[in-house]
Amino acid sequence: MQDLELLQEGLALMALGMGVVFVFLTVLVISVTLMSKLVGRFQPAPVAVNTGNKSSPSSGSSAQNDEVMAVISAAVHRYRSSRRR
Repeated sequence: MQDLELLQEGLALMALGMGVVFVFLTVLVISVTLMSKLVGRFQPAPVAVNTGNKSSPSSGSSAQNDEVMAVISAAVHRYRSSRRR
């Protein structure tokens, strides 16, 4: 008789816990949906970007890019050569 009461209490506690989790997740989904709609309504319109005038990269940044590429290549070569040993 005591085992049956213990089983009933366990099932009641499980149902209560699952109910609380279900209600919490339902409230969470509803609140996230509402927040998404509010942000969509009050968000400013995106500004159009003019891509017609593209300036060529300056020679200074090109030289810096070449230097960075050389340093990275040297580091990769050194790493691979040390791993082969």
